[in-house]
Amino acid sequence: MAIRVLLVDDQPLLRTGFRMILEAEPDLAVVGEAGDGLQALEQVRAMQPDVVLMDIRMPRMDGVEATRQITGPGRDGPAKVLVLTTFDLDEYVVEALRAGASGFLLKDAPAAELVQAIRVVAAGEAMLAPSVTRRLLDKYADHLPSGEDPVPQALGTLTEREVEVLKLVARGLSNAEIAAELFVSETTVKTHVGHVLTKLGLRDRVQAAVYAYESGLVRPGAG
Repeated sequence: MAIRVLLVDDQPLLRTGFRMILEAEPDLAVVGEAGDGLQALEQVRAMQPDVVLMDIRMPRMDGVEATRQITGPGRDGPAKVLVLTTFDLDEYVVEALRAGASGFLLKDAPAAELVQAIRVVAAGEAMLAPSVTRRLLDKYADHLPSGEDPVPQALGTLTEREVEVLKLVARGLSNAEIAAELFVSETTVKTHVGHVLTKLGLRDRVQAAVYAYESGLVRPGAG
């Protein structure tokens, strides 16, 4: 079954470019396009895509609010949202991740990276751009709670190893990189990540990374 993709961007030329890239792949199918958030909601209901490529800054309804409605309670389908942004340090990306996006990618990313990101998100994984994730959260740390805020009680439910894993997820490390850092198997890391998400009531690694910053577990600029 091909992965069904909805393209949402207010620039028709960009949508055309994305469509050409994606339709060259045998396992991807572009099922619709939208020029703003409201059209995106209509298309999601009508076309039931697996992945929505979402621009952030659009007229009528921006990508953050559209993401919130697509992935929030009472949503109409299982669509995952992959945010596309022109700027790797965009405060709206943080808001989109909080709203439920499964990850973000720069619009100038290579075609192969875009295709892979869609496959990753469609498979239920989170797509963080590791090179910019920490810089993004560090830069907008003033939007997050200060270190003096009390640590959420939920963190107390994690084991020491699960806390270690959460910190490394927040640093943008992959399962393989975490496994190498902690001298354990990748399967063990996957198990720990699953426990972290379940105990904290989080959907994926993206929410886990944001949670680590918001809870004060990870300090901006920390190694």
